[in-house]
Amino acid sequence: MTVSSDGALIHARGLRKRFGEFTAVDGIDVDVPRGEAFGFLGPNGAGKSSTMRMIACVSAPSAGTLRILGMDPLRQGPAIRARLGVCPQLDNLDPELTVRENLTTYARYFRIPRRVARERADELLEFVQLTDRAGSKVEPLSGGMKRRLTIARALVNEPEIVLLDEPTTGLDPQARHLVWERLFRLKQQGVTLLLTTHYMDEAEQLCDRLVVMDGGRIVAEGAPRELITRYSTREVVELRFAADAPEDIAGKLAGVGERTEALPDRLLLYADDGDAALAQVQQRGLEPAGVLVRRSTLEDVFLHLTGRTLVD
Repeated sequence: MTVSSDGALIHARGLRKRFGEFTAVDGIDVDVPRGEAFGFLGPNGAGKSSTMRMIACVSAPSAGTLRILGMDPLRQGPAIRARLGVCPQLDNLDPELTVRENLTTYARYFRIPRRVARERADELLEFVQLTDRAGSKVEPLSGGMKRRLTIARALVNEPEIVLLDEPTTGLDPQARHLVWERLFRLKQQGVTLLLTTHYMDEAEQLCDRLVVMDGGRIVAEGAPRELITRYSTREVVELRFAADAPEDIAGKLAGVGERTEALPDRLLLYADDGDAALAQVQQRGLEPAGVLVRRSTLEDVFLHLTGRTLVD
């Protein structure tokens, strides 16, 4: 089994991707060992998709070193792609085929014998809980069913690495949790997962480790809990004040907690002890109309590192 010299299934050093004068990925370093669930987080235009396309061997790097399964994507792209599974952001299933036929037909691209393809399709449909819809056409399926079928299709060739681009976008909570469960089972089986997501709770649930990208560069890397500890506080106090509240509330709270962030609709107070911070707020004569003391999350880290400005 070939891997890079340092044991990583995915190894990148100084990886860059340029489109004319625009640099989408600006010299990133990444190592992903076997069996890890690794995430790429970042706002739109951060370079996540460009990075994933290079790893998928459908877009050539402009500079730097990239090794996938110990191989060079420029020279050994077909061999690498044969060992990858890809779940794109948008389901591109064939609506003219049945659920099972979507799997067996896709298996032919990998020269999988028909008998093996049928057996594997049945196993995968059971894995994603779609056995009872095997003979159905794709179009009537719910969004969650289509997403599970797309994931099943990505597993037809028994890949060592599965690339998942926004795997649960648009799904209801029940469908999201079912997809999470299936992906967690894949990781337990030793499959290496690479995913992009805009759901911070999804990244916390699925990722052993992740990077936050902004402007084509990696601005933070680590396990979700490590990043929360490093870039945020243990708790966050959300304070909402009435319209007639005193001005410059943030100034009146100087020194309470580690930092304060004023938003149009509320004020965020970052502190290791939220209840103690709230007591200090009240000691300063301020009475918020609404209070929420919560655990700090990966979303707090993400917004702190990449900002709250909308990126299109």
